[in-house]
Amino acid sequence: MPTYNKLVRDKIPQIIKSSGKEFSKKILNDEDYIKYLKEKAYEELDEYCGAEEDGEAVEELADLLEVIRTLAKQHGATIEEVDAVRKDKAMKRGGFHEKVFLFEVED
Repeated sequence: MPTYNKLVRDKIPQIIKSSGKEFSKKILNDEDYIKYLKEKAYEELDEYCGAEEDGEAVEELADLLEVIRTLAKQHGATIEEVDAVRKDKAMKRGGFHEKVFLFEVED
């Protein structure tokens, strides 16, 4: 039996069960939930970085966004509140649209 030891989407146990397979699971406490959401964020970011086609990249970005939405909720915020912070930072410091790559700053 393969061992996963990772956070999965809510419907994965149903999908496994409907395929006739056995599995074991547990419900995480809040501290572990955030820990494993952070690990999932790295996993999804790594999968995005490995994507070779636009469609695959968008799929991985959607997965990453789902993790970010869930983390926001765990920190008492909505994705709209996170986006408001993003917009404020973009107003003050800009975004990444101009593709600026900084080499160095003289002291």
